Amino acid sequence: MELTALRTFQTVVEEGGILAASRKLNTVQSNVTGRIRRLEKELGAELFFRKGRGLELAPSGRVLLDYARRMLMLERQTSAAIRQVGESAGELRIGTMETFAALHLPSALKAVRNEHPGLELRVFTDTTSTLTAKVLDHKLDCAFVAGPVIHPDLQFDELIVEELVQVHAAGTDPVLLPLILFREGCAYRTRAIAWQRAQGHAVADAMEFGTLEGILGCIAVGLGWTLMPRRVVEQSSHVADLIVETVPDEFSRIPTGVIYLREARIMPALKTLSEGIVASAKRKRR
Repeated sequence: MELTALRTFQTVVEEGGILAASRKLNTVQSNVTGRIRRLEKELGAELFFRKGRGLELAPSGRVLLDYARRMLMLERQTSAAIRQVGESAGELRIGTMETFAALHLPSALKAVRNEHPGLELRVFTDTTSTLTAKVLDHKLDCAFVAGPVIHPDLQFDELIVEELVQVHAAGTDPVLLPLILFREGCAYRTRAIAWQRAQGHAVADAMEFGTLEGILGCIAVGLGWTLMPRRVVEQSSHVADLIVETVPDEFSRIPTGVIYLREARIMPALKTLSEGIVASAKRKRR
């Protein structure tokens, strides 16, 4: 029984059909159909009832789905264990928000490099929602995201609490300006929109940017306003042109930490990384 066939079977179930599964797996429908038929022939059992163009799990399919999930989980755990072969060798795939990377990661990564010199570090930046999905999909070993993150398969360890502040250019009124945001899936975006609604801002338009400096640069010349971690603003090259205003705790205080799969083996390097981030945050508060 091939793992590829089991992965295809699971995807057909989760995506609700052959066509959706083929798109998810980036293959043609005939490949998906062929794998399912070969799996049924190998097992000597029908896995789906065909209803018109749709599929419904047969009793044998329901049994296989449980075992397929266990076997594929074991495969992922095995791959992770091989990558993470020890304290000084292997690979650690780290996801992070761009703002978090700018504030906290450099000194923490240096600590990991010093403690685990043979470990390969790979860092990817994205929004909280995308990073969370990649951890769940075993594409990242951990991710630093805005929380809290509540999911049965994930552990969220809070490391720091960021303070979001309202930012706009001197001489402008945020109520009359559009909101400038990171793309969909950013936790700061959610807070900013909630604050906008609470304030009854007259302008509901928004502009999206993918970079921190892009957002602050546009705000500095009076094109809009946003919510951003205070320390990010203070370290920006645009700080002299920006007005920073506090907002109520329910909008400003955002717990930030690391997520990883509950069943995953915790790498010593991840502990070093988390401790380095907490230490970095303490130094910046002094």
